[in-house]
Amino acid sequence: MSFGLTFDKILIILVIAIFLVGPERLPGYAAQLARLTRSLRDMANGAKDRMREEMGPEFDEVDWAKLDPRKYDPRRIIRDALLEEDPAAPVPAGPATPTRSTATAYELRQRRLGKGPVPPYDAEAT
Repeated sequence: MSFGLTFDKILIILVIAIFLVGPERLPGYAAQLARLTRSLRDMANGAKDRMREEMGPEFDEVDWAKLDPRKYDPRRIIRDALLEEDPAAPVPAGPATPTRSTATAYELRQRRLGKGPVPPYDAEAT
């Protein structure tokens, strides 16, 4: 991603940075940049190796070009979705009929527990 930076603009930024940093500190900053680049490359390779370990042989079979976000074209996706045939429409369900009322369910629960015993209660679960 270039963010609209051309070679000319990058060159101007580098020249200004060289003047601001100065010749004394320039080798130190260059070494830091090299270390940062090396560590980022090592992290990327480590993540790639870890993915290869976890996915196994499927990692090499993945078509990475197909998953490239630069090839994402929303117009094509919408066109494909509109041209795609609909799966069989689900049959609408009839109106719901309650099997028992709330009062009946409450009475059934009271009968199951009985009037005297206290229902089990777990203080750690609530």
